[in-house]
Amino acid sequence: MTRDATIGYDQPLYILPFDHRHSYGSEVFGFHEPMNAEQIAVVAASKQVIYEGFKQAIAHGVPREKSGILVDEEFGAEILRDAHAGGYITCMPVEKSGQHEFDFEYGDQFREHIESFDPTFTKVLVRYNPESPWADNDRQLARLKVLSEWLHSVGRLLMFEMLVPAEKAQLAAAGSQQKYDLDMRPELMVRSIREIQDYGVEPDVWKIEGLDRHEDCQRIVESVQRDGRQHVGSIILGRGESEEKVVEWLQVAAAVPGFIGFAVGRSTFLQTIYDLRAENIDSHAAEAQIAARFEHWVSVFEAAKNS
Repeated sequence: MTRDATIGYDQPLYILPFDHRHSYGSEVFGFHEPMNAEQIAVVAASKQVIYEGFKQAIAHGVPREKSGILVDEEFGAEILRDAHAGGYITCMPVEKSGQHEFDFEYGDQFREHIESFDPTFTKVLVRYNPESPWADNDRQLARLKVLSEWLHSVGRLLMFEMLVPAEKAQLAAAGSQQKYDLDMRPELMVRSIREIQDYGVEPDVWKIEGLDRHEDCQRIVESVQRDGRQHVGSIILGRGESEEKVVEWLQVAAAVPGFIGFAVGRSTFLQTIYDLRAENIDSHAAEAQIAARFEHWVSVFEAAKNS
């Protein structure tokens, strides 16, 4: 069935994601759920530093109309409101943090939360492997279809972050995580995209794990844009990898029409926040570091796109 071609997003899109919640609080700060008010304030303050770094990158010339933030309501409500008021692209997650299976953070109240913050994109993170037990995937897809259909009924955009973690048998067959990522995951991603679409879940932008080969990026775009979905874009994510690896993924993806940008988070800010937490740097230096890394990703992607 041909999809409504008016739905989708194919403009350049450079996202700084810092919507990490439970893992971020525990790994960086040693806080565990439930956090008290003081701990929540500490995490929120660190996210403000990341946001200030983003705004500094814009001030240095990163295109405002192409750039945005992805931050959570729990620790970033004021950031979301400020960014919305400032005219930035905003993305807000609606999934429960740290769960293997997608479910809504606020249950049936997800619509009210989205309308309250009015983000440019509503984002979901979904772990989906076509060889996982179908009952697990079916439960996720049923919830996601409700979200997708409601968002498009009210003219809102869906950003779909798809992770394809290896099943034990797949990892054993591959022999290592690296070989799984290179030789098995691309095909599983294509299958996953098609299954998700066929169920009736229709992202406007797909967030895609890094791919090493040009032809794999091409196959992803072909799947994402099949059957009249020609305006649907893809962005590459960083997976917290080294600068060298992130640059490689950006360059590979940027050379493929249909990849419109990136969402690189932990590789942009995590070490800086560790250093800030340890008082090795102050907040001004932290903001400058984050700005510089975000500017670097943009320059790498645009250079590869235009080469």
